[in-house]
Amino acid sequence: MNDKKEVLDKGPFFHGTEAELKIGDQLEPLYQSNYQDKKSNYIYFTATLDAAKWGAELAKSQSKERIYIVEPLGEFENDPNVTDKRFPGNPTRSYRSKSPLRIIAELKSWERHSDQEINHMLTHLKTLTEQGKNVIYD
Repeated sequence: MNDKKEVLDKGPFFHGTEAELKIGDQLEPLYQSNYQDKKSNYIYFTATLDAAKWGAELAKSQSKERIYIVEPLGEFENDPNVTDKRFPGNPTRSYRSKSPLRIIAELKSWERHSDQEINHMLTHLKTLTEQGKNVIYD
């Protein structure tokens, strides 16, 4: 009998945000969400640079956009907000955990999405919010 849980992804893992953190810091759930006016029950992360860039670019803050390389310190699951709702099979390799993530490094150089792409996404999210569909199942 195999008691080991299947590893969803071996990474590397990224977290896009506008929070200023140091190597060794831990990101934990139950803090203010980067995207909605509420505390989040999970900490979200991804194994794709593209998804991490969106995380940094769409965070509700006026601080510098950052992408950190992180290490999950516990079990994690597919992010159902992305996997079940938008991209079956989780091609964005997006995950969430109730355990902390440790900051391993900051990715110092990365190319932002174009202003046109970001504005298109913001307009799309605004429309979803107006329709009551911009919900994060947390």
